[in-house]
Amino acid sequence: MTTLSPPAGTISAIGAERRLLAQISLAHWVSHVHIMVVPALLPLLPGHFGRSFLEIGAALTVFNLVSLVVQGPMGLVCDRFGHRRVLTAGLVLGGSSFLMLAVMPSYPMLIVAMAAAGLANGVYHPADYALLARGVDGTRMGRAFSLHTFAGYLGTAMAPVLLLGTAALAGVPAAFTLAGLAGLLAALPVGLSREPAVSPAPSKAAGDTKASAPRRRLITGAVVSLMAMFMLLSLSTGGISSFSASALVMGYGIDLAGANTALTLFLFMSAMGVLAGGFVADRTTRHGLVAAGAYLCTAVIAATLAVTQPPLLTVTAMLGLAGFLSGIITPSRDMLVRAAAPKGSEGVVFGIVSTGFNLGGLVGPLLYAALLDRSLPTAIFAVAAGFMLCTVVLTLIQDRRKNTPSPG
Repeated sequence: MTTLSPPAGTISAIGAERRLLAQISLAHWVSHVHIMVVPALLPLLPGHFGRSFLEIGAALTVFNLVSLVVQGPMGLVCDRFGHRRVLTAGLVLGGSSFLMLAVMPSYPMLIVAMAAAGLANGVYHPADYALLARGVDGTRMGRAFSLHTFAGYLGTAMAPVLLLGTAALAGVPAAFTLAGLAGLLAALPVGLSREPAVSPAPSKAAGDTKASAPRRRLITGAVVSLMAMFMLLSLSTGGISSFSASALVMGYGIDLAGANTALTLFLFMSAMGVLAGGFVADRTTRHGLVAAGAYLCTAVIAATLAVTQPPLLTVTAMLGLAGFLSGIITPSRDMLVRAAAPKGSEGVVFGIVSTGFNLGGLVGPLLYAALLDRSLPTAIFAVAAGFMLCTVVLTLIQDRRKNTPSPG
């Protein structure tokens, strides 16, 4: 009895996709570690730099401001110079910024390093999503997005353990060094790969006026709504991931180790939620209802933490559940962005939509840091819950608009 084997070309293509996904996922892991360097070390940085929480929060605002400015145009830069080449440069720049901070530990250098890291951060989403959208077969795209996003969330979850553990053993500069080396090492497989991960762009015939049409249609109502969703997500979950550990130490009678454990569980469960969300997204077309329901439950948990002071075990369990629920919406979010992007412009649209994260990042760190400086740690969770409720309302409005038949 003979068995049929897949064609050699199919096996080769799947192997190339897996290598591409591994490289891009590693880059995404590093990008999220870099995003979390300052938030993870936040309880230690006021003493390290001799500055207030608000001044450290201002460094995060610089990071997000630079990312906001460059992220949309970076999609065009990727199209011009090559997605893989620009992604490699971003990894090197991000790694170098933290190595620079390790050897020159001053507050002005923190601002310079965060500006450089913000420039590097503007590379990842446009380059990553364009490489995946053009290098992975459409039938496997949802799983590819899910694994790519999971890698980023895993980096966010691992960062507090890696960086605070390193800082406890060898000091804050050693933690900066670890983050810097991660970027340089991840740049090697991305930069040295010989595989053409992006298919050639279709050539334009002379006089073809349709070739430039997709660019003119990039800023649509759907794209603007998704950008607003990204902004609200940044303002809500970003507040918890960046400031909850400090809030738990200041206002809940929990020591730094216990607060870091609760935050780490929140981040790891967010990553698990991303994987679960991939399965959910494949089994429903009402992504808005799923996202709204999960985020409403997350808002209830955050509001409960704002008005009560439960013991460490309860806080840890509540944050773990909140992380899982907040992660569920992510694969559907990414598929919605891909659906809103004209073919061939995925990188640019992901860059535009991702500026919502940076818009939230401009306001969020200053807002939450000011609450800590004013000795209002429980307000961290109250404000986050408010932003979550705004996200639920926006998501339900978009879901109703999408699923309401057009008249006639």
